[in-house]
Amino acid sequence: MTTQAPASGTTGEAVPVVLVDDHHLFRTGVRASLDGRVAVVGEAADVDQAVAVVHQLQPPVVLLDVHLPGGNGGGGAEVVQRCADLRDHVKFLALSVSDAAEDVVAVIRAGARGYVTKNISGPELSAAVVQVAGGDAVFSPRLAGFVLDAFGTGAGDVAVADDELDRLSRREQEVMRLIARGYSYREVASELFISIKTVESHVSAVLRKLQLSSRHELTRWAAARRLL
Repeated sequence: MTTQAPASGTTGEAVPVVLVDDHHLFRTGVRASLDGRVAVVGEAADVDQAVAVVHQLQPPVVLLDVHLPGGNGGGGAEVVQRCADLRDHVKFLALSVSDAAEDVVAVIRAGARGYVTKNISGPELSAAVVQVAGGDAVFSPRLAGFVLDAFGTGAGDVAVADDELDRLSRREQEVMRLIARGYSYREVASELFISIKTVESHVSAVLRKLQLSSRHELTRWAAARRLL
């Protein structure tokens, strides 16, 4: 377990994070991969260490493996639950090699704000930390569906609003669905064989036409209408 004084977290400064994983070499690799937007201020290798460090430093974001030794055997989800008293100002982002639905749902149900897999690049992980610190939910592509299946509304709760969809072109609807599922702009561009700049243009048009302000709101909008 290692700790140091957290950064002040003022605008323009790196987001302080605590890194929780039971493999020292992996933690070292994550530290080296993160860019200047993120500063690792503490580390932990098991459940009990993680709970102690998070309570001590109270960072804006905790990067958390879902499979951890110690505690009562609950892994990352147990860490989140035992830090529930800090939930107003500490957010958890799961970082795991697992993409199993049960792992994703368990840690999100416990209160984590996102889930990314360990094949994510350093810049992408740094961006995810910044997004979570800002209040967004972040998921690796194709994992968002697990969350929507587990927490989405029933099919009869909210009817699809045809008039809202009619505001979007066919291509905008394709981009909307992929973005709402958690795909990056680059992945959408690859999937639809268009440029990243074109994706950005479509996303801006979708948000404007639907009167939404962020990808997180778009995911909630699409999930409520069973469009994913």
